[in-house]
Amino acid sequence: MKGKDIVVFLKNNISALFIIHYSCQNLNDANEGYSPRVTSIAVLHIDSDTMHSFSIHLVAEIEKIERDKISDHYDELEAEMLKKFFTFVGEHQDAYWVHWNMTNINYGFEAIEHRYRVLTKEDPPHIEDSRRYNLSSLIQAVYGKNCVDHPKMAKLMELNGGKNRYFLTGQEEVQAFVNKEYIKLHKSTMAKAYWFKNMFHRLTKGKVNTKRSNWRTKISRATEHWSAKLLGFVAVLYTIIQLLASTFGSLNGS
Repeated sequence: MKGKDIVVFLKNNISALFIIHYSCQNLNDANEGYSPRVTSIAVLHIDSDTMHSFSIHLVAEIEKIERDKISDHYDELEAEMLKKFFTFVGEHQDAYWVHWNMTNINYGFEAIEHRYRVLTKEDPPHIEDSRRYNLSSLIQAVYGKNCVDHPKMAKLMELNGGKNRYFLTGQEEVQAFVNKEYIKLHKSTMAKAYWFKNMFHRLTKGKVNTKRSNWRTKISRATEHWSAKLLGFVAVLYTIIQLLASTFGSLNGS
């Protein structure tokens, strides 16, 4: 399906649509393990605007682990967080998932699954590729690959309402985890999920503001706009001509 067709499909299935975003450790080698630890996951049901939060610090609170002791229990806390998340996934196998560039083992669904396997030695419920939709790619499919400068997320935020006060860049999120600012980190994760929902709604309405709008989109909109007016005008003119012809025909006949 083309980008616009996918957007229509998702809009028609909005009751089964979830936004997902997550934060993690450094994506490079500056971690204690081979793969970056998942620190928090935000899952937003678009239709009901319900946020489902999965975070290391929330699990720590349930387990009565003091804030300054959380780092001593990272493995068990991350494992429990991921169990809760994948239990949720298993309960929503009919869902569709909208994400932002969660496309590989470095950062993506596969990375979360890998962390689960590392920590639990089990396989998690799997989200099929056919049920995952990259919002970044959809925007580019509709408006053009070069519709906005890099970094695309930050630039699109500036063009579409501005940055949320809780927004952190990827590197700032990494630093927040290093500084043990868990709540600050999770607020950023959730803020991005809410922004993705806003962008999805803009996309369904054709109202995403971009620096370089796709010229095909511009022409299509202009054509639709003016052709509709022209057709309306022609229809009215035709009706008037028919009425005049009928009137004069009646007069001549009499």
